Amino acid sequence: MERSDRRQKTERGEQILSILAKSVRKIIQEDKPDPKELQEIRLRTGQPVRIVCSNRERVLPSEEAPHIVTKEEMRETMDYISHYSLYAYENELKQGFLTIEGGHRVGVAGKVIMEEEKVKNIQYISSVNIRISHEVIGCADSLLPYITKNKQVCHTLIISPPCCGKTTLIRDLIRQISDGNQYVKGCSVGVVDERSELGGCYLGIAQNHLGSRTDILDCCPKAEGMIMLIRSMSPQVIAVDEIGTREDIHAVEYAMQCGCKLIASVHGLDMEEAKNKPVLGELIRRRMFERYVVLGNGEHPGVIRGIYDERGSVLCRE
Repeated sequence: MERSDRRQKTERGEQILSILAKSVRKIIQEDKPDPKELQEIRLRTGQPVRIVCSNRERVLPSEEAPHIVTKEEMRETMDYISHYSLYAYENELKQGFLTIEGGHRVGVAGKVIMEEEKVKNIQYISSVNIRISHEVIGCADSLLPYITKNKQVCHTLIISPPCCGKTTLIRDLIRQISDGNQYVKGCSVGVVDERSELGGCYLGIAQNHLGSRTDILDCCPKAEGMIMLIRSMSPQVIAVDEIGTREDIHAVEYAMQCGCKLIASVHGLDMEEAKNKPVLGELIRRRMFERYVVLGNGEHPGVIRGIYDERGSVLCRE
């Protein structure tokens, strides 16, 4: 196990370093951040190189002598990220990010090109944010007993502020539900991964472990994807991250009526805030979801502040 962890750390480090300009790569290699703790690498033309480790931001090589990112380094980095063909990644770029091997997400900012009032592309890229993908196998262990009944999954809504580990938690839930364990019988899971965060697909293949019975639609709008999965893959469980639009909520209701179990997440601080959201609040008042999981900040991803049933009664609270 220890050897496997070391190998994964090495692979993760190599995947990230390989897309950086050589001069920036050297600076990070000399700093030697722990790949397990590294969360972000931020490059901005004309500004210092910054990294985030364990929720703490640092300037490299140091605050006193920062390395200032040049246009050439930004261009070299984008060449490595896009395999020297930004045009081939036009569809991904108009969403503001690319997903690279390993499931890591590269966010970009620059000049936005519009066409018929829609974003067509991003050019003259001046900012890059590399968000390192981390799998935390087993982080959903304590949650599973509360969201299953008779080895079946309950309709579950995860309520969480940003950066509290909801995506990491959902990813591990998908894996365990798909493979099955003492709490749930293994079943087919359909995942709609609109922003390539759950599976971290690269060339259509999930880079994160989502289980042996999981089918994934990558870069697909959630509302359309849920309906597509029901019609094509007959999933027993559907998992989506960050529902919010009216179309998303209607698709969730449609999936429930089709007999699929739903695992979804939404941004929010608590149950009360979720109830006050348009359309979603109506589903909550009608008790469509059977379990509500509220997350908060903590030392590790997916810290559970409370678990509630469909009536809002407390099942577990920190």
